[in-house]
Order: sequence, then structure tokens, then C-alpha cells
Amino acid sequence: MSPAALDGVPLSELLARARLAQQQARLDDGLALADAVWHRADAEGFINEQAEAGKLRSFFRLRMGDLPGMLEVGERALRLMRPLGASPATCELLRWMSLAACELGAYEQGLACAHEALKLAGELGDVRLHAVALNGLGACFERMGDPWQAERLMSEAAGLLRTNATPYERVVTLTNLCTVALGAYHLQRDGAAPEQATRTLERALELAREARPHSLQLGDRYGIALTASNFGEVLLLMGRLDEAEPLLIEARDESQRAGFRLLDWRLRCMLAELHLARGQSNAAWQQLQALREETAALGADAGVDLEASAATVAPQPRVPLFLSLRLHHASYRAARALALLGPSLFHLEQARTLERRRAVGQLMAQSQYFVSRMEAEFASDAASGSSRDAAEFKDPLTGLGNRRCLEARLPPLLRAAEQDTRPLTVALIDADGLRNINERHGHETGDRVLQELAQLLRENTRGSDLLLRWSGEEFLVVFPDTVADRAFEVCERIRASVSVHPWHKLADGLDVTLSMGLASAPPYGTDLLIARANAAVERAKHLGRNRVALA
Repeated sequence: MSPAALDGVPLSELLARARLAQQQARLDDGLALADAVWHRADAEGFINEQAEAGKLRSFFRLRMGDLPGMLEVGERALRLMRPLGASPATCELLRWMSLAACELGAYEQGLACAHEALKLAGELGDVRLHAVALNGLGACFERMGDPWQAERLMSEAAGLLRTNATPYERVVTLTNLCTVALGAYHLQRDGAAPEQATRTLERALELAREARPHSLQLGDRYGIALTASNFGEVLLLMGRLDEAEPLLIEARDESQRAGFRLLDWRLRCMLAELHLARGQSNAAWQQLQALREETAALGADAGVDLEASAATVAPQPRVPLFLSLRLHHASYRAARALALLGPSLFHLEQARTLERRRAVGQLMAQSQYFVSRMEAEFASDAASGSSRDAAEFKDPLTGLGNRRCLEARLPPLLRAAEQDTRPLTVALIDADGLRNINERHGHETGDRVLQELAQLLRENTRGSDLLLRWSGEEFLVVFPDTVADRAFEVCERIRASVSVHPWHKLADGLDVTLSMGLASAPPYGTDLLIARANAAVERAKHLGRNRVALA
């Protein structure tokens, strides 16, 4: 569609055509229309029309896989949209930008956009918008390699919607949770919890199967291809290859017809993995080599001048970090099966380099994000004049809740869980040997240990979880809407985070571990739950400490 063909067409009609192209996934036509509206509205001073066109430009570039271009045009659109006030459109654009940034490994930018979307949703008071924004934040953590944090945020979003979700919200929630479960499966299978990997994969299958009919009902071409892709991937990992293949081919063909470039790349990688699973290593290697050449060629052209070329140059995608990592892993397996020692070593080294890059990026971004969140919460308390009242419910050393906080907040949580038959789990956490730490290194070091433990708890739990300092060396965490298995995974992550924390920086030879006990409702009584959690802690200590035990 040439720019000249659009001359003289009213802006309102061009926007209507662009919206229709968005619904029908006609990406090239839609981008040309949105670009035309953007430039004409800019020249003629129509701010609202230009802002909408900017959002549409971002959408089409996102679907076409031009993530750097999407972030560029998205930022230009935000400069127009922010002065117009909080709106669902701004929230949606910020969510798209957060996903694009995290796909590229720009985690700080991704978290900043997701955080802003969540803040605007809160200002608008829209529960559905808030739930979708929470999903967007969770998706950031999933791409950063932290599926547990992602799942907690997404479960919180699902709890907000309960039975009132639309097909769109169901597709978003179920698809994201399935993706998160797949990420957790790979970490468990290759890490310290292989026995949990099978259960996680079974949960992913349930989520994929449940998402599929909702995407078909919604009729969105991208959603249909994505849910088929997830469904096929789970079956592939389960070894059910004959069931996986038609779903993967269906999703790949639809992605190629519509121009969903990144999804197409992902599916072609999965089909090569299917060949590997069938022992067809040569076919897999040839497919992966062709895919690597294609992505490398397109990625090299990503830095075009967007404003100069928006109507004349097709977007050039850059390969996302997550896809690059997957390509190197698959290529390593194929090369190893073919006894290609040089290529197998190359791809293994590249995969490890990308994994380190993602890990460092995650730590830096999470640190910045949590500092910002704490500053915002502090400012909010100060503005509302509630700091003095809040101090009565806080432990002065760690900033966590105290026993008064527990007495005020846990009974209502238990009543709500009992009335709606919802799960709730309590974790009692004991810092092993804190008395010995105080005696050997001094009480000041012991206090620093407690403060850093409190921060690690904050970083590994949801905003809706209740965090308390229970006694001198004990903490209590209440996980609403969480079954025991999920809470166990969270506590295992907390325990592991504490085990690898650089405690030696506080004092030479210092080492800290946790013994943790879990108890789930029913019963719906504070004393009974905590007593059961305490019994589980004692069992964890009896078994050798530094472990999680269930009541």
C-alpha cells in the first residue's frame, strides 16, 4: 500500500482501516495505514489521532517481530499519551513495551514499563486492567529466567479475576502461566529438583489444554497460533511426538501466513527439536543452520532510521535473547549427536555466555526495580500521613510486619479463604544457628543477617503475601491463594537464594541457612496453622537443617 494511495483519505477512515487490519492480523497493510495517520496527524496537529496511530504502529511492529523498532515508536507514542492522562490504551502500550524490552534482554526498561502500567491500572481502578498488568509484570520475570516470581504475580492476577474473566483475559492468564511452567520445567529438569519437573510439565499440559478453546473462541490469529505452539511444545517435551507435530505445524503455518516472525522462528526451532527427539539429527542440524543464518542476516539490519523509513522500509527484527539461547542449546544437541565437536563446543559456549548475561541482567534489573518499589511505598506512606500508624505494625529492625500485624491481618485472610474454599499456606522460617552467629561474629552482624534475610524474602514473594518477623530468629510468611506445592517451590527458591548469598561480605566464614516448615489450611485457625508449621520446622531441623518440610 503506497503512501500516495492514502492521500486525501480522511484520518478517521484511515484509523478505522488500521483497526480492522489489527483485528484481521494484516500486518503490512496495518503498519502502512498507521504510519500514514501518524505523519499526517503530526503535520496537522491532531494529537489524539496521532497518539492512537502511535499505539497501532507499536502493535504492528511487535507482531512483525521488529522489537527495537517497536520500542522506538512506542516511546514516541507515550510522549503524546502520558500528558492525556491515565488510560487503558496507555496501560496496554506499556505492557507491550515491557514484553519487547525483556525479549531483547533490556530488563530494566521492561520492568519500568510494566511497573508504570501497573501504577496506571491502579489509578484507573479497573480490576481487569490491573490483572492484565500483573500478568505483564510476571511475563517480564519469566523472560528474565525467574518463573517462580512470574507465577506468583500471575496467580495473584488470576485471583483478582476469579470467575469474571473474559476470553481475552483467560487466554492471557492461561498462556502466560503455561509459558512460566515450561520455564520452571527446564530449570527443575536440569537443576536441583528433577523430581518436581514431571509434575510441573503436567501442570503446563493442563494450562495449555485449557487455553486452547478460549483462544479459538476469541478468534485472534496470534492467540490461536500461540496456544497451539504451547500445546505442541508441552507434548514434545512429554515425548508425545505424533500429537505434538500437527499442532506445531499448524502454528508455524499460521505464523508464516500472518507474518508473526518471532513466533515462526520459535516454532521452526521446536520442529527441529522434534527431529532430534526422533533421532533425525542431520535433518535437525540442517533446519537449525538455516534458521541461524536467517536470524543472523535479519538481526544485522535492525538499526534503520525509523522516521525516515517508516513508510518505505520493512521492519527488520533483531533476535531476542531467549530465542538465541534456545537456538544455541538445540544446535549444541544436534552437533553433539552428529559428533561435530567444534560446532558443539561453540554452541555450548555461546549458550553459557547468554545464560550469564541473562543472570547478570536479571540481578541488576531486580535490584533497581525493588529499590524503586520500596521508595514509592515509602513516599506513599509519608503522603498519606500513615507512617506513625504503620510503625506500630512493623518490626523496627527488618521493616517486616510484627505480631500485631499478624493479629490484624491473618484472621480476615483465613475467613475469606474458608468462605470461598480457597487455599492458603503458612511458612515458618528459622535462621539456623543465629545464636551462634551472634556469639561468634557479634550482635551487629546478627542484626545485619536478619535485615538481609528480610530483603531476600521481599524479593522472592508477591506483594499480596504477608511477611512477618515472628521471633528473634524466625520469620513467618502467609501465602494467600496458594496450595502447598506452590508454596514449597517458593520456599525452595528462598532457601536456595539464602544458601548462595554472599554472607562472607558481612564477616569472614559467615554462612547462613534456613529451616522452613509449611502448613496449609484447613484448619482455618491461626494457632493451629502456626503450630503445624512449627512442627514441620522441627522436622526440617531433625533431618539436618537447610531444608523445607511439609506439615
